[in-house]
Amino acid sequence: MLSSASFRRGGAPALRSVLDAGATRLVTSGRVAIALALREMGVGPGDRVLVPAWHSPSMIPPVLWRGATPVFYRVGPDGAADLADIAAKAGGARVLMVTHYFGFHQDLDALRTLCDAHGLALLEDCAHAFFGEYRGRPLGAHGDYAIASSMKFFPVYEGGVLVSAHASLAPVALRSAGAGFEAKVALNSLERGFAYGRLPAVHAALWLPMRLKGAVWALLKSRRPAGAPAPALAPDSSDSSFNFDPRWLDKRSSLFARAMLRLVSRRRIAALRRAHYLRLDEALRGLPGLRPLFGSLPDGVCPWVYPLVAADPDGLAARLDAAGVPVVRFGRPLWQGVDAATCANAAMLSHSVLSLPCHQELRPAELDWLVAAVRKAAA
Repeated sequence: MLSSASFRRGGAPALRSVLDAGATRLVTSGRVAIALALREMGVGPGDRVLVPAWHSPSMIPPVLWRGATPVFYRVGPDGAADLADIAAKAGGARVLMVTHYFGFHQDLDALRTLCDAHGLALLEDCAHAFFGEYRGRPLGAHGDYAIASSMKFFPVYEGGVLVSAHASLAPVALRSAGAGFEAKVALNSLERGFAYGRLPAVHAALWLPMRLKGAVWALLKSRRPAGAPAPALAPDSSDSSFNFDPRWLDKRSSLFARAMLRLVSRRRIAALRRAHYLRLDEALRGLPGLRPLFGSLPDGVCPWVYPLVAADPDGLAARLDAAGVPVVRFGRPLWQGVDAATCANAAMLSHSVLSLPCHQELRPAELDWLVAAVRKAAA
């Protein structure tokens, strides 16, 4: 296991991030970044946007907001983009959106060649791949535009990035969502850490302000007219909603989130996530009814989570939930109407892939507990 001392000595490998890929704009979520990328590319009513059949439902509303039509293309059994199906559906399309699932890059050389041949703009979805490299360049640098989600890698409550290595982003006057937003993001980010037993000294110091926060919020709610909705202090994406609210398009990421991007060691995040992934892979590979989605962890990959394909995903997920193990089921559900007839592999992956945390803040004892819990649930 890598130690904190190794980072102070600079011994851990460094991976570049999407922030190194080109011009950036820091916004409040990845889906806001998708909407902005589509707007930058001039996507509008009647246009077609090619989207992987295995996807987060949050990817689709920004396409619809532009008046465009999402066209779903097939993926392979490991999520690899089906180049032949993309080529068959490229006629009349404006943009190809490609997802680097769980931090594992797609074949960007082949995709870039295909896009150039068919006049498609390439949008790299790096929501799972804030860090990573492909053939010596950071992920996000190969597409015309890229988007990322800092919430999946940094200790923040909100955050997304729009990137372009090939265009200077049109100047936009991003503004803060207000003092309530700034305070909510800072406090909720800290509260998430407290919930996992982190920052005990800070938790103790902020006990009274946290209690007062709840009391103030209750007072404000009591003074609202009956039936009046609560003001949206943060985007829905921060609370795992798939909604898209265009009112957040001109809002910049919070001061707290932007500070975390500067202050948190990116080297440490990438190195520890790789180490934790390998620890889980070594301990869980070969369990009955389970197999890793990917055969290995290539150089240049910083994983978001550790994905497994389960023979009995619903039963295993229920047992893991009962044991307190956090599980991600990406692409569940798929967008309405996308099913096995659209892409058999997407339907299988949406149903069968269970992903375990490999977060940089996991302690050795927590990893041991996680391994033991999964082994017991899979027995």
